[in-house]
Amino acid sequence: MSFSQYQDQDSAVQSVDRIPWDPNCSIFPSRKDLPHIPGAPKDAAWVWGENDQIGRLNLLTPTRVKDAASSEIKTGQMIRLDLPLGVPNPPAFGRAGFVHKIKPLQENLIYDDLYESLNTQSGTQWDGFRHTTATDITGSTTNLNNSIHHWSATHGGIAGRCLLLDFYTYAQTHGLPYDPYQGSAISFTDLQACGHSQGINILPVSQGGDIPVGTILMIRSGFVARYNQMSPENRADILRNEKTEYAGLKQEAAMLDWLHDCYFAAVGGDAPAFERWPPQEEYFLHEWG
Repeated sequence: MSFSQYQDQDSAVQSVDRIPWDPNCSIFPSRKDLPHIPGAPKDAAWVWGENDQIGRLNLLTPTRVKDAASSEIKTGQMIRLDLPLGVPNPPAFGRAGFVHKIKPLQENLIYDDLYESLNTQSGTQWDGFRHTTATDITGSTTNLNNSIHHWSATHGGIAGRCLLLDFYTYAQTHGLPYDPYQGSAISFTDLQACGHSQGINILPVSQGGDIPVGTILMIRSGFVARYNQMSPENRADILRNEKTEYAGLKQEAAMLDWLHDCYFAAVGGDAPAFERWPPQEEYFLHEWG
């Protein structure tokens, strides 16, 4: 798989200080060149306009979505990315499990579904932009800015070109000492090697790589594959243990630069925290943006 065919697209360059930025550009500033936005935290990329609600989802422009559909869809086969409700069981991080009951309203004719417990963070989920909050959406000034409902109300959802880096298969085939349930930290160098094994240069197109602006990134850590191999008792022992560590992306400057400079529209994966948990540094990757 290669994205090299997109390197000849419109090469409009986004000026650092010309705010709001134009999501239709194909070359954007690197993290080290980010402008200082008055009132924004250090290194925050609040560049899409004063009233923006969707961040880098702005990069999923109609042109990019159309081009992705016309060039990437080969067979038309549909594959679900979410886990079934109730998986994992028990949920990680002490969250409440899924409880579904059926209530008979008229025997043998009418029934009602009751979801007595459905923790939205117990299984497959998108973390919203309020996950790490700024001062204007908490406390006495609380509001609905950057809430997840804007993703559908303003943008219609998330669809576009996706890059899957299958690190679990790469680690297995290359004999790496890797375990998704033992806190392995996946470094930028690791991802480069994984991408190379899949025939992909994971640098952004602007730096000579294969990743066009607006790509959706998915990392396969192997958490789900290992989960499916475990007994229910083993799952419970591991997931209820507060000291369990999970594999994920390494907290490091090279990873921050890469995640920023590729201008991914969204990122996701099968690991409980996407990044290594607990962090090995004094910060989380998800605090940056």
